Amino acid sequence: MKLADFDFDLPEGLIATRPARPRTSARLLLAEGDRISDRRVSDLLDILRPGDRLILNNTRVIPARLFGTRQRGEAIAKVEVTLLEPRPDGWRALAKPLRKVQVGEVIRFSERLLANVQSKTETDLVLAFDLSGADFDAALAEAGVMPLPPYIAAKRAADDKDRADYQTVFARHAGAVAAPTASLHFDEALLQALAAKGVTFTEVTLHVGAGTFLPVKVEDVTTHRMHAEWGRVTAAAADEINATRQAGGRIIPVGTTALRLIESAAVGGQVEAWEGETDIFIYPGYRFRVTDALMTNFHLPKSTLVMLVAALMGESRTRRIYDHAIRAGYRFFSYGDSSLLIPERSA
Repeated sequence: MKLADFDFDLPEGLIATRPARPRTSARLLLAEGDRISDRRVSDLLDILRPGDRLILNNTRVIPARLFGTRQRGEAIAKVEVTLLEPRPDGWRALAKPLRKVQVGEVIRFSERLLANVQSKTETDLVLAFDLSGADFDAALAEAGVMPLPPYIAAKRAADDKDRADYQTVFARHAGAVAAPTASLHFDEALLQALAAKGVTFTEVTLHVGAGTFLPVKVEDVTTHRMHAEWGRVTAAAADEINATRQAGGRIIPVGTTALRLIESAAVGGQVEAWEGETDIFIYPGYRFRVTDALMTNFHLPKSTLVMLVAALMGESRTRRIYDHAIRAGYRFFSYGDSSLLIPERSA
């Protein structure tokens, strides 16, 4: 299985830099087996069935991009930092310019927020902040900006609109540095309307890391090693999913992060309470344990996320889906349009 099998030509103009407004007006490609139709996210009210269960990732994106200064004697230099993940000794982070930052230096991000450089490698460093808990969260919210994906950040800087746009309406647990973007299409009105129809919801938590944007660098994709991300499926969430499966309802993760998490927590067709880091890599040939369908945005060529879609829908069908999306002008990536992918067995 070669990396080139998952490549395609994507016109630059199809990369979305702002979301649809309102959220539910985004386009939705509905693929049911071989049938493809062009819909809107708001049409989920007609598409989904009573008894279906949507799995929502309730992680909250932190404003992980910080701009600070470091001082040596009289000289003051600027430093740009992107937080990656919490560690026992601080936060692992990227820094520009990394080579000039020294261990032991203090970086000041605001009057309230300082960090000491604890350690450093050739690629990143560890920062120990002077605040913790709610005080750290408040100072970070004040000093930081949203960590937009690189393909958006290359086109424009983050602004105040992104603080709301790049956050789901059910975000609860802070820790992600990238949004579970399929979930950005939901608003409270649609969630309430779906609930009134008999669609149910289960929340799980997976803190999406910056590794989600890392390219696959091996030609034989089966040798690729996935980045690890922390997640949790509570006992209550597992019980809800298992009850729906037993009753014959469909389990539909909203986003690849929710899918990867419940598949990590599944054993023998049942989901169990689970907490820890998952590096599950789903590519064609994978046998899904509990997932019946998937709502997801359109992904980067040669990415692990396209491979996951191909595992669910089949490689040739996935090529047809993406060919259709490009011809029809669907908007791609984090702020782009969405799809609801239903394999033949679940249609």
